[in-house]
Amino acid sequence: MDVPDVPEDVTGQDLDRDAHGRLRTLSKDNAEDVARHLVMAGRLLEEDPERAYRHAQVALARGGRVDVVREAAALTAYATGRYAEALREFRTVTRLSGSHAHLALVADCERGLGRPEKALEIAAGVDAKSLDRKGRAELDLVVAGARGDLNQFEAALLTLDRIVAVDGEQAQRVEEARSTLRVAAGLDAPQEEQAQSGATEAEAGGEPQSTPGVDEEEVVVYDLEDDGNA
Repeated sequence: MDVPDVPEDVTGQDLDRDAHGRLRTLSKDNAEDVARHLVMAGRLLEEDPERAYRHAQVALARGGRVDVVREAAALTAYATGRYAEALREFRTVTRLSGSHAHLALVADCERGLGRPEKALEIAAGVDAKSLDRKGRAELDLVVAGARGDLNQFEAALLTLDRIVAVDGEQAQRVEEARSTLRVAAGLDAPQEEQAQSGATEAEAGGEPQSTPGVDEEEVVVYDLEDDGNA
């Protein structure tokens, strides 16, 4: 794999302080190099996940013993749909850090690999009890998706109903998941059909169209009764 370029103005100090501190087990020069690639992986994760993955792979090759490096490898693999690889890396992160913070993504990797039952098993396991409110909500989103994969739509929608979102972004994703599941269950039409239906109803119930070439102000209405008595 070609080593992706890192802009000259990107330095290791741009990395989160806690993450940077975890690189102390590496040599100084190597830590700086790894940190710069981690910064780029984080910056590119949403806009260009494939490039983010390449940066994370460079960091992995040079600092694979560090948990934050494995975390970057896991997140970028997940973002690019490399679910088996992401699953392996997330498990390594858990082993190195002792944290189950990424349990929802672990479960979603199982979904991505076509194993929704395994995702449900993870969500019901003891590790899920250690999650905070946000982590539990994220895991329940995955549970709802796994139920949908199994055509258990009622259970999926009930799972979404019990989620208490911790912020607006999470609340929006809950509603998006609900919409997707309702369409899959046949309870709602796809958004494209709803939009078309709304446009048709608007046309049917809208204002009458003017006749081309006729000025409405020039139309004269005659009272036939008065005309007959004239």
